[in-house]
Amino acid sequence: MDFHPVEQNLRQSFRILAAARERADVCEAGGVSIHSLGATFQMFNAAFLNSYVADEADLERRIALASLHFASRRIHWAFWMCDSFLDRRLQRKAERVFSRMGLTLSSELPAMAAESLVVPWRSLPRIEIEPVCDVASRRAFCEIGSVCFHVPLSWFEEVFDERMAERSEFVPWLAFSDGEPVATAATVVAAGAIGLYNVGTLPAHRGRGIGEAIVRYAIGRARELTGISRTVLQSTSYGYELYRKMGYHTVGQVLVFTS
Repeated sequence: MDFHPVEQNLRQSFRILAAARERADVCEAGGVSIHSLGATFQMFNAAFLNSYVADEADLERRIALASLHFASRRIHWAFWMCDSFLDRRLQRKAERVFSRMGLTLSSELPAMAAESLVVPWRSLPRIEIEPVCDVASRRAFCEIGSVCFHVPLSWFEEVFDERMAERSEFVPWLAFSDGEPVATAATVVAAGAIGLYNVGTLPAHRGRGIGEAIVRYAIGRARELTGISRTVLQSTSYGYELYRKMGYHTVGQVLVFTS
């Protein structure tokens, strides 16, 4: 599998989260996709490449286009770049190009894909998994995300707000241990793949297979509804080995640069 389903699914996930927001921007221009929520959490005010980059000048032009867009709105933002849109020579220079344009490398996320998941190599815990469907479950989803991704709770609550039910293509889940919410995952079906997002387990409950259990459950439910078995994600360093054991392989890198 190439990188296209990964980056297309990622862009669609931002488009979905931007729906029904007064400050959102969703547009395409000059080789750049803008999918911005207009949120305090700048990672969700995003620009993306949407086609192959010809050369260094072309990359600079696209970064400048995104910079002007967000400067006019006076909000902090992030450029999510799948490096497979660049040739190898330009990949090596990309961080310097972005730095010259005033953006700093914030995250480097392996883009991973699997045609299907391998059978679990260990016994997974028997846990309760429920959809995020009301005020209490949405609050728990945000609280776990705030802890796992090290951002203020208010930022997460702004992104995953009370209109989540209107964004039915983004499907969030909660895992419970002894009645307490301890882990999250979400799926987006787009570009012929199930995209996996917002995977997090509270630190005190890690190492027990809860994260793998909710991931397999969320993917299984999406597969039942769509018949799709291909899955894609962007991994953190913490989750990389788990995903590799589940059958994922790396198809590129997603670099996130912030203003």
